[in-house]
Amino acid sequence: MKEYKPMSLRIIISGGGTGGHVFPALAIAHAIRKMRPGTDILFIGALGKLEMEKVPAAGYPIVGLPVIGMPRKLSFRFVPFLMKWMLSLMKARKILKKFKPHAVIGVGGYASAPVLQMAVRMNIVTVIQEQNSYAGLVNRSLATKVNRICVAYQGMEKYFPPEKIVFTGNPVRTSILQCSALRKEALEHFDLTEERPVILVLGGSLGAGTINRSVAKNIKLLQSYNVQVIWQCGEAYSKEAGSQIAENTEENKIRLVPFIERMELAYAAADIIISRAGAGTISELCVVGKPSILIPSPNVAEDHQTKNAMMLASVGAAMVIPDAEAVEKLIPSALALLNDPGRCRAMAEKIKELAVTDADERIAKVVFSLTDTLQHES
Repeated sequence: MKEYKPMSLRIIISGGGTGGHVFPALAIAHAIRKMRPGTDILFIGALGKLEMEKVPAAGYPIVGLPVIGMPRKLSFRFVPFLMKWMLSLMKARKILKKFKPHAVIGVGGYASAPVLQMAVRMNIVTVIQEQNSYAGLVNRSLATKVNRICVAYQGMEKYFPPEKIVFTGNPVRTSILQCSALRKEALEHFDLTEERPVILVLGGSLGAGTINRSVAKNIKLLQSYNVQVIWQCGEAYSKEAGSQIAENTEENKIRLVPFIERMELAYAAADIIISRAGAGTISELCVVGKPSILIPSPNVAEDHQTKNAMMLASVGAAMVIPDAEAVEKLIPSALALLNDPGRCRAMAEKIKELAVTDADERIAKVVFSLTDTLQHES
């Protein structure tokens, strides 16, 4: 009998747009390479988006598509969207024909839609990674056509065919899995002291106006408490936020950073965390296991951040403050939470129960099961 050996694979990973899509995609790629070292991996992203910088920096090749987001309302913006959509479909087809992947993984974001749609047409194995508790329009439209759908939440049968669903969780960066042992290094990195609690303020990789205004408005209140703040404001807000800090008479209490490269150290330093409710961030917060206050962004498709956040709040794993109320309530609520150690411990325990630490490997195994089946059949 001929000995079975897994074939050398070619895998395309498509999607991106924000860190919430890019970093899980890279985690999946690392897991695939770790489990099958000879695998050839190509990323397909959207031109001008975060993945075009972060993916090459991680050592993987990437090709960009001109695709842009679909306008929510019918307007003149629909014309350039359609033109770029058609161009992206044609370019995706050329890439697929040339690279000849054994499987395509869609991780969400603008670029995943044309690549997945073309891969389905060309009968290539396709896997969707649905990060959110509320499935997006693109993934719902492709649900009956793709081979498998990897989900991060239970109960996704209301959106997808049950026989195609595999519960995997959302991948998180490997470095974040190790952050619990980095407290001392983290405090030194941000020049913070052990004597004062630390509030970590995150607005996602692109920044968040409401969260930034909440901090800016309450700088004097923060000064009056014995706390320290790591404030990730986003590049677009750094000048304005810097001017607010310049008026601060106790600068050593607030560390302003446009973008945090070593997120594991930021998590390690934090006693409580303030954040948007993107799926990738929530998965990281579950692994980190610290009390969190979530402010869902109102500027995302189908309000999926609110649905993500409420899933945690419903089991006591996080606090949720609506975006419209954040400027007034966010910082006072954070300070009140810090002064309630019992509630902090309870929230930390609840959110840890939701953690999945091997989602990247689970997704890789789903892909391998499909490609290995094809090899057996051929």
